[in-house]
Amino acid sequence: MEAPFIPFFRPSIGHEEEEAVLSVLRSGWLTTGEVTARFESEFATFCGVRHALAVSSATAGLHLALESLGVGPGDAVITTPYTFAATAEVVRYLGADPVFADIAADTLNVDPEEVEAALRRCRAENRRVSAILPVHVAGLPCDMSALKDIAARHEVPIVEDAAHAFPVQSCGSFVGAIGDAGVYSFYATKTITTGEGGMLVTNRADIAARARVMRLHGIDRDVWNRYTSREASWRYDVVAPGFKYNLTDIAAAIGRAQLAKAEDFLLRRSRIASRYLDAFAEMDFLRLPISAENHAWHLFIVRLVPDKLTLDRDAFAEELTRRGIGISVHFIPLHIMSYYRERYGLKPESFPRALESFRTCISLPLSPSLSDEEVDRVIAAVGETGAAHRA
Repeated sequence: MEAPFIPFFRPSIGHEEEEAVLSVLRSGWLTTGEVTARFESEFATFCGVRHALAVSSATAGLHLALESLGVGPGDAVITTPYTFAATAEVVRYLGADPVFADIAADTLNVDPEEVEAALRRCRAENRRVSAILPVHVAGLPCDMSALKDIAARHEVPIVEDAAHAFPVQSCGSFVGAIGDAGVYSFYATKTITTGEGGMLVTNRADIAARARVMRLHGIDRDVWNRYTSREASWRYDVVAPGFKYNLTDIAAAIGRAQLAKAEDFLLRRSRIASRYLDAFAEMDFLRLPISAENHAWHLFIVRLVPDKLTLDRDAFAEELTRRGIGISVHFIPLHIMSYYRERYGLKPESFPRALESFRTCISLPLSPSLSDEEVDRVIAAVGETGAAHRA
């Protein structure tokens, strides 16, 4: 009998999440309200930050963070091409331009030296750099010490794309709470989930105040306040042209249950990553991710060594899928996507390290619900595929 297919990701949802959702459904209040407020408070306490704002997605959170900093038309935001579309598209929402800096070959995170070089180029062109937007790829923290030093010298704020990086620490703080603002993702595949959703965190009162208003149409009172207060519920003011970025109580209920399990999830992810690292250490056709204590292990990205194999990344990935292993590729660099390539005149070789990683990388299954037997099957499939196609 053929073994069941192992999906690339399977959410870890239990009785606690089910009961939390049922409680909201029975409460008579479904949208943003008391449960969301509790989620925000608990999340802020967990991360040790002054402000946590629940939002409909990490994309929404990044947009709000940049808007709160005054990013606008003609500005430049320094970021990485080695990321998902959301990181750069939120810059375009505001009429600003993403200016890419290549990654470090070992970490896959943006290279601080490349960030500084991009900043200097922008300044030489008399362009205002309004933010640095690093991405903690796969859950490995960026070199935030170096990035903070660069940001301080150039007087540029940092917004962390921490979509992959909950809950780990670096520089004495939780990743995401190191810069001026940070944003986590609670998408279905992330380290904790609300199905769709995210959280913007900051210690800056000005960012929090602006984002709180802008996440719900620029209205000066939230829905919970307007419909549960003894004041006239229909009275409110629109103080800015805002967005529809609030998180519902249904989603927040799932988030609260997931937050209570976050450290256990991290422990399981770390154990699976350790098993992968140990098993793959002798496979010379693989280049392994950096092992670090402060790693969220949202993704386990291996890179093939082309001269050790007779097949390329695409064929290797197809073979794993044929063997019943779900895989993905992180990431297709933004600078080879048609929009960014054509708008900014970029070439594949413009960011060679991002391009090389894309051409050789495969992300293997990694989620807390992965059983030990499934981990063994993943390891065996990778080893057998490599052994069958050695150069």
